[in-house]
Amino acid sequence: MRLSVFTDELGQDVTAALPVLRDWGIDTVDLRGRVFDRAIEALTDPQLGELRTLLAAHGMRVGCIESSLAKVHLPTAERCQAEAAKLEGIIRAAQALDCRLVRSFFYWQPDHDLAGALAVRPDEQQKVLDCFQPLAERAQQAELVLAFENCGVTHDEVLAMLDRFRVPAWGLAWDVCNTWNCPEREADRGAFIRRLASHSRLLHVKAAGAVPGLAPFTIPYAEVLEICAAAGLRGPVSVETHNPDPRVSPAEMSRHVVEVLRRAWPSAAPGALATTPRPSTAPVRPWAANPVGFAVIGLGMGHSRAIQITETPGTRLVGVCDLVEARAQRTGEACQVPYGTDVQRWLDDPAVDVVYVMTETGRHGEIAQRALAAGKHVITTKPMDASLAACDAMIRSAEANDRRLAVDFGRRFQSDLTSLRAAVADGRFGTLFSGSFELKILREMDYFRSNGAWRGTRRWDGGGVLSNQSIHHIDEIAYALGIPARVRCCLRTQNHAIEAEDYGTAVWEYANGALITFTGTTNYPQQTWFARLELTGSAGAYFHIEGGPFAQPLERWFLDGAWTEVAPRTVEPAWLNAADNMAAAIRSGAALTCSGRDGRRTQSILDAMYRSAYDAGGAWVELAADL
Repeated sequence: MRLSVFTDELGQDVTAALPVLRDWGIDTVDLRGRVFDRAIEALTDPQLGELRTLLAAHGMRVGCIESSLAKVHLPTAERCQAEAAKLEGIIRAAQALDCRLVRSFFYWQPDHDLAGALAVRPDEQQKVLDCFQPLAERAQQAELVLAFENCGVTHDEVLAMLDRFRVPAWGLAWDVCNTWNCPEREADRGAFIRRLASHSRLLHVKAAGAVPGLAPFTIPYAEVLEICAAAGLRGPVSVETHNPDPRVSPAEMSRHVVEVLRRAWPSAAPGALATTPRPSTAPVRPWAANPVGFAVIGLGMGHSRAIQITETPGTRLVGVCDLVEARAQRTGEACQVPYGTDVQRWLDDPAVDVVYVMTETGRHGEIAQRALAAGKHVITTKPMDASLAACDAMIRSAEANDRRLAVDFGRRFQSDLTSLRAAVADGRFGTLFSGSFELKILREMDYFRSNGAWRGTRRWDGGGVLSNQSIHHIDEIAYALGIPARVRCCLRTQNHAIEAEDYGTAVWEYANGALITFTGTTNYPQQTWFARLELTGSAGAYFHIEGGPFAQPLERWFLDGAWTEVAPRTVEPAWLNAADNMAAAIRSGAALTCSGRDGRRTQSILDAMYRSAYDAGGAWVELAADL
């Protein structure tokens, strides 16, 4: 997903809009009107060349060509000819601007009497097919990816026609605001979002429903974007402001929507792995009147953690820091807190109780030890660091300074995992014999080249797919089943120009002989977080899968001779997230869900996997002893 903005929603021609958007840190735009005072499809070849040069000068790419193609109801032959000519202009623009994603309609814009009928009327569907077919064939010939907007039509009508068109690459241009309170929406909000996310090629976000106070409802865009990311959405999330407030300029209102989306933007972690809904109301913490102060250092994934702290009861975001000033400014302004590029500022600030380290993996220990020496408690993101030696140094420093050290493994705060852990502890599977885990995602080279190209290096990322992405699930299995006795591992770099692996597979052996196979890859063709876990025991089995071809997570338990969707014992996590848990530890003495020593145990599995692959030729390697 990429954050994008309709250039014409700023109320300016593209020549004036691009510098403004660049100043906002936007690098993707959607083009519709006001492009040299024309619609995008009306540009001449010289104008398209000029536009391409202008975009390049501002470091911009095109997310979507937002056309009004076929936005008319079952037209006359003359109008069909005009739409065919419009399509040729779109094709020229797509070729010149290297953008094949096109927002379209399909000749169905009915009056009130026929509203929604297309979803259930095959006769009307056939009329649309007959009318739209010439455009469909030409669009396919030009290799356009059409995304049909639910504007003037219901989302169910769009989905019905996608079934009739039978072009797998085509999908929904989901205008979230248009669907939010419609009669066709499922009562289960998560199921509704997942259904539309699975068909979406891009999102449109209006000010109404996004900026508080502009509509009778507020759309939970954090949830929407998290589910869309997990469903594999690769197209733009496009600000189509439709400014409803004449007291505010179109540009200012567009900026408000951009900030809403930045606050809601999901991290690169497995965002939708939580299979249970979040609490509808935040729990009350006894220390709410004396909240624990946090500073977040590193604002890649740290951006979402900073926002999370502002939304967690009993915690307060004091400030944020990043070496890149623009990123520090983005998060500081989004969270309305001071920001800067100097870590020492926050280590010297008495209002900061906890330093949340979200830097490159290989710098976790360096920053953490400075913070611990300054008397701060510390949370590090995963993995704990790039080496066991660095983890050991952090633990010793925390204990020497009588400070708390935690590792942020977010899966430990999700009830599907805590319920699975309880089932294992309760012996519901009997003797555990075997298990398997697979993680399949896509990372393109732009991901590895960005931010100083630290990802995919052994020194700064700790490794490749096993260290960066799979570590979530290494910890998940370790939390549920415990730490294996020994492992063996094979690594490959199949598809990326990086130092470390983009494919890794391992076998874990437990003291009782149980074997777990573990595989991770960043070479999957879909932009998704496709995860599958299976466990087999003498008395039961477990199956969990999500992402990839699955529009929503699927979890099943085989217990007492039958499959069921219900966990034998549902165990809700005690804390919302790592910040909530740390605040409780500081204010009430609560145990840390993942202490530094716990995080070090998970790191020891990763360490042994890499030692097997790099030093032992794939042979069995025993895990390092606890510190």
